Amino acid sequence: MQIVVLANEDLKKELISNGVSSAADVLWIDDVSGFQNHFKADAFIDLLFKKEDRRINMLEQFLPKPVIINSVEHVLDDIYPSFVRINAWNGFLNSPLIEASASEDSKEKAEMVFSLFNKKIEWLPDEPGFVTARVVSMIINEAFVSLEEGVSTKKEIDTAMKLGTNYPYGPFEWAEKIGLQNIVALLNKLSLTQSRYRPSALLLASLA
Repeated sequence: MQIVVLANEDLKKELISNGVSSAADVLWIDDVSGFQNHFKADAFIDLLFKKEDRRINMLEQFLPKPVIINSVEHVLDDIYPSFVRINAWNGFLNSPLIEASASEDSKEKAEMVFSLFNKKIEWLPDEPGFVTARVVSMIINEAFVSLEEGVSTKKEIDTAMKLGTNYPYGPFEWAEKIGLQNIVALLNKLSLTQSRYRPSALLLASLA
């Protein structure tokens, strides 16, 4: 199976962290325009996806082949229902289990693609943040609240979370890895319907 993947070096390493099947012919590209050079490929993965009409229209051309996008904040109903949406924030693709949403007729194809990277899919409702990104974003937000209130230092909060919960990163380490802009964008999206997700003042100030 020939799979075209748009990724940076970090996401590339994460995607292949569990190895790659010999049945996979992976073509790596570093610019979205590169997809257009591989119309005959069997699947397309955009790990650097941005919600832009031009980009969506281009990716739409490859359907009904699997089109898999990294979109944590935006749901398929806001992008294109026939795409497969995954959580590929920095640090999450290292897991052998990938959070994803898709229509029923797209799931089997997507599972086949990720099986070639020795990863399985956990199918979830098409909601902003899936599950893990919501949890991690809230933990990061609360860490900024604690820092603002003088409860502890960044280093101490990171250490406490790693030792107390066995998380691979502390909340401030997660924030740096994921990017504050991504965290704030998701929290803002979630806070439209649930006020508990409202970003803290210090988190917003840190973004500025």
